[in-house]
Amino acid sequence: MLYLILAILSSASMALALRFFRNPAGNRYGIILGNYLSCILLAALLTPREQSLLQTAPSTLWMGAVSGLFYVAALVLMQSSIHRSGAGLSSAFARLGLLVSLLVSILWFGERPGPTQLLGAALVPAALLLIHGGTREGKAKNGFWLLLLTLLFSGGADAMSKVFEQLGDRSQSTHFFFWLFLTALLLTAGLALAERLHSGKRLLLRELAAGAAVGVPNYFSSWLLLLALQRLPAFLAYPVFSTGTILLVLGASALFFRERLSRRQGLGVGLILAALVLLNL
Repeated sequence: MLYLILAILSSASMALALRFFRNPAGNRYGIILGNYLSCILLAALLTPREQSLLQTAPSTLWMGAVSGLFYVAALVLMQSSIHRSGAGLSSAFARLGLLVSLLVSILWFGERPGPTQLLGAALVPAALLLIHGGTREGKAKNGFWLLLLTLLFSGGADAMSKVFEQLGDRSQSTHFFFWLFLTALLLTAGLALAERLHSGKRLLLRELAAGAAVGVPNYFSSWLLLLALQRLPAFLAYPVFSTGTILLVLGASALFFRERLSRRQGLGVGLILAALVLLNL
């Protein structure tokens, strides 16, 4: 459970850092690019000396590459969604991606939650939809589709951790993250170049530095979640990870960014707390 708690803290820190550092004057991919540079460096540093990154198993490499694609899409969408709908709501929908992860775990890997845990898992999307309905910004049609796409790609990114935990070589976890973030870096560099050619906006050093700061909690959030999945069933780890992140981000957003909760959002948070209790019974 300790790994799961630390993963929650890391995930919430990343969402808040994206909200704090966002600067529309620069290339919008600067923060994301700096984030992946930091993640690659961490993966390389944490790889045991006796395990060369060039000796990665083919299955680890392709799973890392697919994960990288999901990560880039999810982070770009979340950055756009935060700008339109706020950090709290965007983080809530990103964490609702747990439905994708749960479906993968149940349909592909045969995990079977009990009735109480199923009820707890069912309360999570109900709570998040209630939170969405209580937000003025969320009523914008374009904002809703951004939130929905953030949900799907965030869920796909998280689900790949479970796929690797089940099908990959666990001794190559740092290899998995290295190729994940290298793929993400290359894709983001292409997006940054396209943005530069289209709008003329350059990469700003301060945004690359801010991205490097974001990358630290981003890497450890993924790594710690993988460790938690090796010790806890997915139907427990994913909902607790998601709801814990949401509660932290909503609380911090209200405290530091004055993103206040409506009555419906408050009720949604209450349902999330009830879901957490049921999931742990």
